[in-house]
Amino acid sequence: MYTTLKEVTSKAEQLNYTVGAFNAHNLEMLPDMIRAAKEQGSPIIIQTSIDTAKYIGHENFVAVCKSMATKEMVDVVLHLDHARNFDDIKEAIDKGYTSVMFDGSHLPLKENIMKTRAVVEYAHKHGVSVEGELGTIGGTEEGIHVGEDDKVYTNPKDAIEFVKATKVDALAIAIGTNHGQYKSKTQVNIPLLREIDAVVDVPLVIHGGTGVNEQDIHELINNGIRKFNVGTELLVAWTRKAKETFEETKETKSLRHNIIPCNQAVKEVVKHKISIFRNIEDRTLILR
Repeated sequence: MYTTLKEVTSKAEQLNYTVGAFNAHNLEMLPDMIRAAKEQGSPIIIQTSIDTAKYIGHENFVAVCKSMATKEMVDVVLHLDHARNFDDIKEAIDKGYTSVMFDGSHLPLKENIMKTRAVVEYAHKHGVSVEGELGTIGGTEEGIHVGEDDKVYTNPKDAIEFVKATKVDALAIAIGTNHGQYKSKTQVNIPLLREIDAVVDVPLVIHGGTGVNEQDIHELINNGIRKFNVGTELLVAWTRKAKETFEETKETKSLRHNIIPCNQAVKEVVKHKISIFRNIEDRTLILR
């Protein structure tokens, strides 16, 4: 089913798992990302940046996600990631996205609340979910760089005020992760996550998921993370395989023979991540 962020995270809360949110960097990789979720028996959140949405066409992303959600009988959410301009958000909603993120993390708290609330009001009228953000996540996202000195961790007291005032459906928090990190792993602040989870009643979101040590993921899930973003790992897998296939192929060989292995590399990453995100170990304990 083509569905919303609120719907899939609500189910994740009930069974204590997290939903993988995977960035589609081109249209070619999209079908195999959705097939990976089908094979794992899991919902999937497909994310696009504003630039990728405009490059491919919002309507094209919507059409593929809708048709494959029906054909493959898997829950698919189409989410606009890290938008700071209301017009960009409105365009995505009007063209069929089911979830959007307003990133006001760079703004003073009051301004972040006011602008996020305006997005929520418009989105909810159209049945669309909204993710907000508090604190600043390190690394580079769509050309915007946040260095170590500029990182601000999420304040639990601010989180209470923000969630209550905006009525967001999910909250992205800053607990030490970084966008674009893949050569090393970060130390996530689990005690801070516990504090935030204890005082807010909305699903929490991890950005910069590629840089998270996989051994930490179960603990993150058990403390309220219901949406887990992965982008860089897919980009790296696709590009590395493309370098191999395009280097070896003849110029006259059909492009699909070069691109299919790249899509398969992405599919394997998505399947692997979902296998962890399902939090099977913890659910086994609950069922006992």
